[in-house]
Amino acid sequence: MKTIYTADHHLHAPKAELSFGKFVPPQESPRRADTILAELEQRKLGAILPPETFDMAPIHRVHEAGLVDFLAGAHQEWSARFAKSGAEVPDALPLSWPVPGMRRIEPRSIFGKLALHAIDSATAITATSWSAARAAADVAMTAQQRVAKGERAAFALCRPPGHHASAANYGGYCFLNNAGIAAEAFRTGGAARVAILDVDYHHGNGTQALFYARPDIFFVSLHAEPETDYPYFSGYADEAGEGPGEGFNANYPMKRGTDWRSYGPALAHALGRIRIFAPEAVVVSLGVDTFERDPMGRFKLASEDYRRMGDMIAGLGLPVLFVMEGGYAVEELGVNVANVLEGFEQAAR
Repeated sequence: MKTIYTADHHLHAPKAELSFGKFVPPQESPRRADTILAELEQRKLGAILPPETFDMAPIHRVHEAGLVDFLAGAHQEWSARFAKSGAEVPDALPLSWPVPGMRRIEPRSIFGKLALHAIDSATAITATSWSAARAAADVAMTAQQRVAKGERAAFALCRPPGHHASAANYGGYCFLNNAGIAAEAFRTGGAARVAILDVDYHHGNGTQALFYARPDIFFVSLHAEPETDYPYFSGYADEAGEGPGEGFNANYPMKRGTDWRSYGPALAHALGRIRIFAPEAVVVSLGVDTFERDPMGRFKLASEDYRRMGDMIAGLGLPVLFVMEGGYAVEELGVNVANVLEGFEQAAR
C-alpha cells in the first residue's frame, strides 16, 4: 500500500492549547505524523510518495467560501492587532462563541470571526497553519486519485486531521475535512455511492454534517458516547440523516471502557450496513485514539486489535482510502496505524 506524505505538516505547530482551564502543550503535534512515518518505513509497507498540488476546487466543493477565506487570512488579521504594540504575536484562539439567540453574522473584528468559525479553544491558528492544512488536503486528494485510478488501497498520512471540520466551522484540531474532500472527489469522479467509515474515538461531527442530507455518501461512525466525550453535541444513535439523506447516517456510540469484545461486533455490524449500501469506494477516517493507553480516549483496544480492524475492513472487498485522523499515544501511534494497514494488506492478498 502506498502512503502519501508531506513534511509540510510541520508548518502547523502551535505552542499551546487551552485544556481544563490551563494552557498546555498541544496533544496534536508534529511528532504524531513523524512517528507513523518512521514505523511505515521500518516495516517497508510500501512506497512513501509526495502529494500532487491541487487547486481549490475540491476544497470548495465541501467547505463554504467564508470558512476557506477566513482560514487563509486569519493569522494575518490576528497579527495586525499586535503590530503597533510590538508585542509577541501569540497563536490565534477564540475568546467567545455565538449561542442560540445570537445572530450568526460575520463581524469585522478578527476576535468575532474566530468566535464565529471555531468550535473549541484547542485549535490554535499559527502563521503557517493554513499552509499545513492545504498540504493535508493535497495529501488526501493525491491518495484518493490513486484509488480512483485502480489501486486497491492507499493511505493519506494527513496532518492536521480533518473530521471535526464542517462546511463553515473548524475545531477539534481540524481545519479542512480531508476525508470529506476525498469522498466528494470520488463522487465528482463518477462513483455513484461512497461510504465513509469513521473509527476515531471522537465522533466525526464535521463529516456527518457535510453529508447528513445526502443519500449518495453514507457516513458510519464508531465512537465514544457524546454524553461523556467531545464533541458532546453530535454523534447520538438517533442521528440517521434527514430529507433525502434519511437512513444514510449511522452512529455507534459506545461507553468508556469499551474493548474489542464489544467494539468488534459493532464494527462488524457497521461493515454489514456498508455492504448493503454497496458503495464503489470506502473512505476510512482512521483514528487510533481508541487505544487503551491513549491520553485523550477511554476505550481499551490493544495494539493487536488494529490488525483485526484492518482485516475486517479488507473483507468488504472494496477500494479503500485510509485518511489519518486522531491518535495521541505517540510512542505506540506508529505501531497501531501500521497494524491496521498491515492487517488490511495481509487480508486483501
